Amino acid sequence: MLQPAQVIELFTQAPDQQTVSAGTVIFSAGEHADVMYGLISGEVDLHEQDRVVEVIKAGDVFGEGGLVQVPPLRATTAIAKTDCQLARVDAAHFKFLIQETPLFALEVIRSLSSRLRTSKGGE
Repeated sequence: MLQPAQVIELFTQAPDQQTVSAGTVIFSAGEHADVMYGLISGEVDLHEQDRVVEVIKAGDVFGEGGLVQVPPLRATTAIAKTDCQLARVDAAHFKFLIQETPLFALEVIRSLSSRLRTSKGGE
């Protein structure tokens, strides 16, 4: 598996990066999605309804459902908990990362699996 520093390195080379301030809504539940995000620095809260269901930390990904779900709608709301540096990853860049760095695909699957286990009460 890739170490968080290696994942961050992949994202720092992403062509589309953005900086967001603490409190910024990155995306909202129900919105159409066409990118996922890699968190280079900072923390992001994922909300369902009015509660935080997960805190994303540097080196992790979020919003990947926007690239793999049909229809591509956001399931959660992502709000920057701290100032953040994000890599926006569209479908073409996602496919490139998987093709050039197969372990990246395992990281995405690990992230999804961890979220599923957490939402199911730690199964």
